[in-house]
Amino acid sequence: MTHDTIDGHGAAGIRRAAVVGGGVIGAGWAARFLLNGIDVAFYDPSDSARDRAHAVLAMARKAWARLYPGSSVAEGHLVFAPTLADAVRDADFVQESLPEIETLKRNVLAQIDAAAPADTIIGSSTSGLLPSRLQADMRHPGRLVVGHPFNPVYLLPLVEICGGDQTTDATRDRAAAFYTRIGMQVLRVRKEVDGFIADRLLEALWREGLWLIEEGVATTSELDDAIRYSAGLRWAFMGTFLTYRLAGGDDGMRHFLHQFGPALKLPWTKLVAPELTDALIDRIATQSDEQAAGTSIRTLEALRDDALVRILNALSQVGPDGYAAGRTLNDFRAARALADASTPDPDGLIVSYQGHVLDEWIDYNGHMTEHRYLQVFGEATDHVLALIGAGDAYVRAGHSFYTVESHIRHLGQVHAGDAIRVRSQILGHDAKRLHLFHTMTGADGTTVATSEHMLIHVDAQKGASAPILPDVQAAVAAIGDAHAALPRPAAAGGSIGIRPKTP
Repeated sequence: MTHDTIDGHGAAGIRRAAVVGGGVIGAGWAARFLLNGIDVAFYDPSDSARDRAHAVLAMARKAWARLYPGSSVAEGHLVFAPTLADAVRDADFVQESLPEIETLKRNVLAQIDAAAPADTIIGSSTSGLLPSRLQADMRHPGRLVVGHPFNPVYLLPLVEICGGDQTTDATRDRAAAFYTRIGMQVLRVRKEVDGFIADRLLEALWREGLWLIEEGVATTSELDDAIRYSAGLRWAFMGTFLTYRLAGGDDGMRHFLHQFGPALKLPWTKLVAPELTDALIDRIATQSDEQAAGTSIRTLEALRDDALVRILNALSQVGPDGYAAGRTLNDFRAARALADASTPDPDGLIVSYQGHVLDEWIDYNGHMTEHRYLQVFGEATDHVLALIGAGDAYVRAGHSFYTVESHIRHLGQVHAGDAIRVRSQILGHDAKRLHLFHTMTGADGTTVATSEHMLIHVDAQKGASAPILPDVQAAVAAIGDAHAALPRPAAAGGSIGIRPKTP
């Protein structure tokens, strides 16, 4: 496949990215690019950048295996460039993620501008510096745009796009299309403003928290509890304004503002931060150490990723299309499914699942538990159905395939972290039925399990079998006819039973 097959948003052609700056944000960008099949040239002169990039990529791989199980999008190739010019020379897109020092960013952005191809977009991860100032020393300032992400970049979908005075509309549009292509939720900042949108909101909460610590009202742990056990749970899917709309009852936001608006005149908040004296810094740092209770940063990162994956997966199941970040996740899953559908196999079979065995799939014997095999084979079946045009939209229209018979053989064992791959073959089909055979192999290509399934096409509204619709039937026939020329699996048509002894 080519990397362009992921593209469903007009950002074709971006196959190589450069990441300049290898901190947590830069490493997160590299991971998101790589897991979208984009080659990455990574540049950071610090000694720790290479190790950080590998560590973040390992965490990202683990998280994405749970968000996009069985995806066959091939991971991009990562190289560590010896110089800045080497990193950006062949890049289609450059993401700069240097520290928030304007003079440093301006100098490096000018160097990137001088070395990168003329049509390369340059995105800056700045969390608050104005793009008009950042592009001031560039010879081609029209191609610079702010692309401000949130940590961890490989999981949180929001990216704020903000252009400077000289940024072209084409740059904004191309950057937005590219960020959407790699699974992000684009928020276009209408006016150039310090801190953009999200950080201005976060900064207000942060300043108020610092005052509450300075005045001895609460500790870091208590402040975090005040958010994570209340508003934070709502913010994950409704934000502030939609939440307050509900607080207004049947009359909505207008009633809420009339009822609670007068409280805004009370002197509750202090938007100017307290002075960060040595005493206050020591107090905050000490409280933070006590709050962490010896838990390492790596352990906290793993807990964070696990929680975010579970929240995102939960939101993806709310409503018919997912809700909030869950809908963004589902849209991206659909885009990746199109890429998966084009993955070639040298034997002519369908590559229907490709992934790794997750820790939670392991049973008391240390092997992948029985029902996970059915789950993987179910994912493989769903991939085949999407390939023939019987995916989510088809189901929402009232048509579906129901599995009426399955036969699974367990031939080997797989353990946590093992790579698994499923290839699928259409063994037969008629006006209402689809006969599938899946073969699961391990990392060495050895067959570890097979499954055979008979599916019946149904009219879901009538609850009865019905002829497969013409477009889907044509797609089934095209693949089925090609697969008819392939060797038939020896296990096809098998059954379970203890043969009676002959006299």
